[in-house]
Amino acid sequence: VQLQASGGGWVQAGGSLRLSCAASGSIFSINAMGWYRQAPGKQRELVAGITSGGSTNYADSVKGRFTISRDNAKNTVYLQMNNLKFEDTAVYYCNAGVAVMVTPTIYSDLEVWGQGTEVTVSS
Repeated sequence: VQLQASGGGWVQAGGSLRLSCAASGSIFSINAMGWYRQAPGKQRELVAGITSGGSTNYADSVKGRFTISRDNAKNTVYLQMNNLKFEDTAVYYCNAGVAVMVTPTIYSDLEVWGQGTEVTVSS
């Protein structure tokens, strides 16, 4: 199972970017999905999460500016980022809880990370 993230780049403060992350492989189901970020010299932090049923949660720093969504048919999660600030500069990673079929009666739950996509916001 792999997560492929895309959509990062450079943008001026106040601008917008949309990140995408598609899961592929022998997937039975995907549970929660989320976006994390890690700025230079800082720990990785949760930005936003979304359950399989569509419930969402956000870091206080991005509430009202970022929107997480998912397309279950495409096994894809999105992060729409508006009104970007310099402090949003970081490498963004997608994450998913994935159930894979090991045998017809045995399933295994995996936590999978994407490769990261860099977001740079200039002030």
